[in-house]
Amino acid sequence: MSWVIALSEYLLQVPANRIGYTVLNIGQLKILQEVITLTVFVPFSVMYMKEPLKLDYLWAGLCLVGAVYFMLRKELF
Repeated sequence: MSWVIALSEYLLQVPANRIGYTVLNIGQLKILQEVITLTVFVPFSVMYMKEPLKLDYLWAGLCLVGAVYFMLRKELF
């Protein structure tokens, strides 16, 4: 199962990094990589590993949304 998770992350991140490097800088790509990783990992841990969904996931997600905003605000506006 860990290989399925790694493959899904790889399939999302490698094309994103190759395409994104022409538009975004390294810091922006790193933040997006973390968002992609957690987008894959959190549903896996809740659905497959039967971990309870905690309010901490929401707060962490909001922090990541804030990180994406601050890293990409120049490109967004």
